[in-house]
Amino acid sequence: MAFVILEACGNEKAAECTQICPVDCIEQGEDQYYIDPNLCIDCGACVAACPVEAIVDEHDLTEEQEEQLEKAEAFFG
Repeated sequence: MAFVILEACGNEKAAECTQICPVDCIEQGEDQYYIDPNLCIDCGACVAACPVEAIVDEHDLTEEQEEQLEKAEAFFG
């Protein structure tokens, strides 16, 4: 998985990321949006489009943010 959408998305759900993604790999879950790791091409367009800066590279996650990666994996699992 290249990018992970964090909890801040749940408060905002602005969805600009879904409109700019060239491969349509972002789906809406019950509480926030999630990036499908099997479809993502690592372009980073979603990162620039997010108005609340809720999208980060999985390698930049803090220990507290790791649960967001687990939620995304479970959503698409």
